[in-house]
Amino acid sequence: MNHWLRIFLPFAAGYYLSYLLRNVNAIIAPELIRDLGVSASDLGLLTSSYLITFGLFQLPLGIFLDRYGPRRVEGVLLLISGAGALIFAQGTSLMELTLARAAMGLGLSACLMAGFKGFSVWFPMERLPSLNAAVMIAGSLGALTATTPLSAAMPLFGWRIMFIILAGLVLAAAAGIFSMPEKGSSAQVIPLGRLFRELGGIIRSPVFRRYVPMTAVALGGFMALQGLWGVPWLMETGGHSRDAAAFHMLLSTAGMACGFVGIALFIVPIHKHGIHPEKVLTAGMATGLLAMLGLLAGAGISRVLWFILGLVFAICNLSYALLTSHFPPEAAGRVNTALNLGSFCGAFAIQWGYGVLIDSLSLRGWPPANSHRMAWGVVLALQLLTFLWYLRRRPALKDE
Repeated sequence: MNHWLRIFLPFAAGYYLSYLLRNVNAIIAPELIRDLGVSASDLGLLTSSYLITFGLFQLPLGIFLDRYGPRRVEGVLLLISGAGALIFAQGTSLMELTLARAAMGLGLSACLMAGFKGFSVWFPMERLPSLNAAVMIAGSLGALTATTPLSAAMPLFGWRIMFIILAGLVLAAAAGIFSMPEKGSSAQVIPLGRLFRELGGIIRSPVFRRYVPMTAVALGGFMALQGLWGVPWLMETGGHSRDAAAFHMLLSTAGMACGFVGIALFIVPIHKHGIHPEKVLTAGMATGLLAMLGLLAGAGISRVLWFILGLVFAICNLSYALLTSHFPPEAAGRVNTALNLGSFCGAFAIQWGYGVLIDSLSLRGWPPANSHRMAWGVVLALQLLTFLWYLRRRPALKDE
């Protein structure tokens, strides 16, 4: 038990904080607009700067984890994130806050991948699926915290004090990571020429080009909506209070947690009964498109639909395992981080572009509710197009 606590809990704490800080701006958005006088596009750029640094660091991250080990890599990066949160708490300009949030994204970029690497070093192979699922549930709890609980705390602390508290938690997580014992050396010199040649082959492969557009728009779109625009969407188009909108985000995150638990428990048994995981992914994407359409149409079951979106987000994460299965095991880290880069670049583009479109339509005299509906419709259209691309390039499954 002591061994489990010293290894698992620090990684789980890091990923919990990663998700909490990723989504926190969705709750504090009204205060940022009021206190700083920023526009919707400014808010989108500010919030999505976390995503772009997080995403762009994925490719070198795999090399660092293999070369220096998860303890040192994540420990140092968490220190950077803690400093970013402190700077954010004191920031007075859009530039300061954007750079601080970018530092947070960089500092939290290793939390999930470092956990996966650490578990592979410390635990037997048969325990990895349950440990990986458990750490992703910790991330879901972080996202849950960034909904109703955070909304309830806002009147008590204000966003600046809240970020000081979050900075302290991040630094405490870094101390937990550094307190881990070492286990052997994971250093491995990888020739850069070989690394880039193999990475280029992965990116050029037809199977990678099949998965990455849908993953970038589906997973990235959900992160952009849940992490920022979901709350303003609900407030503007549905007339919800911030607390009610935050509760919708809580339900969405609960759906995500249920999805991760369900995948961990049932994906292997149903595969043994002849249902390939790719069929689950395809059905999940189709369901997500219908839920997005239902919300755009103003269906009176918005809480149910937001829960479904969270569930679909978890299902869409099957794309990582499915894509990795097409490559040799030694390339798994680079395959996952390359796909992760696509997801976070998609989240950055959608989160920023959503705000730019709202500002543009507002200048033309569009009411806020109609501007949000148009931006939502654009995201839905992109998801539909990339889903059709994914279906069109579908190969025969090995066990069909």
